[in-house]
Amino acid sequence: MAFSARINNTSSVCSLLIICLFLLAFEARMSLASGFVQTRGTHFVLDNSLFLFNGFNAYWMMQVAAQPSQRYKVSNVFREAAAAGLTVCRTWAFSDGGKKLALQISTGVYDENVFQALDFVVSEASKNKVRLILSLVNNYQDFGGRPQYVDWARNAGIRTSTDDDFYTNVVVKQYYKNHAKKVLTRINTITGVAYKDDPTIMAWELINEPRCQADYSGNTVNAWVQEMASYVKSIDNKHLLEIGMEGFYGDSITDRKQYNPGYQVGTDFIRSNLIKEIDFTTIHAYPDAWLSGQDDDAQMAFMRRWMTSHWTDSRTLLKKPMVFTEFGKSSKDPGFSIASRDSFLSAIYSNIFSLARSGGIGGGLVWQLVAEGMESYSDGYEIDLFQTPSTSSVISQQSRQMTALEHKMSRP
Repeated sequence: MAFSARINNTSSVCSLLIICLFLLAFEARMSLASGFVQTRGTHFVLDNSLFLFNGFNAYWMMQVAAQPSQRYKVSNVFREAAAAGLTVCRTWAFSDGGKKLALQISTGVYDENVFQALDFVVSEASKNKVRLILSLVNNYQDFGGRPQYVDWARNAGIRTSTDDDFYTNVVVKQYYKNHAKKVLTRINTITGVAYKDDPTIMAWELINEPRCQADYSGNTVNAWVQEMASYVKSIDNKHLLEIGMEGFYGDSITDRKQYNPGYQVGTDFIRSNLIKEIDFTTIHAYPDAWLSGQDDDAQMAFMRRWMTSHWTDSRTLLKKPMVFTEFGKSSKDPGFSIASRDSFLSAIYSNIFSLARSGGIGGGLVWQLVAEGMESYSDGYEIDLFQTPSTSSVISQQSRQMTALEHKMSRP
């Protein structure tokens, strides 16, 4: 009887140990599942496995979430995007100036309600298993951008001449650093996690579409990228970092300029992406705007050359992965139809998939998803997945293909 009791007790202890070990393993697996996206050579990896994705842009999320009655739109877009297999979203972590719903009202002065709206965006992304790329400032005057930073310095009595002083003026550069630190060290009021410690965030973006009219060579922007990339990494070395470039070539390799759409914008894709703190390259492409006088065939031919040249350079020269972070087709284009947009997206997705099969590209982010009732954010490129089932089908098919390719390439 005593022996039997010992056996039963031993059995119970073993069962408890097995359960505890299972729970610990489960907890570890769940923790790993929320790890940080990293790069390994020319690939993205997550939890030591290849990470391929299909994604989207939704720059408006913080501003819409700043209106509590409108937050459901953010939730709906994340939910619809997740249902379509989209796992990466790029959005703004800036809105500068005294305008309504500004995040940074004046230099160093923030609207806590708008910051809490950004907290909500990060929290909703996490709920829907979507990773975020957060951009820290705009090149353009929309949402403040470079012009607002230079205006702040000018109003403080600092001598400035053009918006390009953003890249060189010591005071203006410090304004930017202050904002970057404020965002990176922000503790989310919903999750309690500092942004710099949150794996929901895939990457930081230094600036959306940097351009510089004062120096078309790319040298001025390059010096700024080097300084700011080092600064951001000194605060947060867990997250990936990218510049936000469209992909325009500069003077470092002259023959690459043949791939530009006939002009330069003051950036050097090769030189700036060689900076060691920059983890992956990005390109944007809007042939309907850049080559507006040419037909669809010529625009698509340019698009293929643009994608292939940057993919090749990223793999062979830079040895970093690439993301196609903006592309789309505008409803304002002559002869536009949803069918023509679907055909355009299918062609782009086919190219991304083809390049991904050879490695070196993580995925693409279509511009841009919106919710119903967001006409004020319409720019011609907006896509409402619920209202356009054919486009939703094209996007979902790409998500499935990228997921299948990820699984295939991850096999030993």
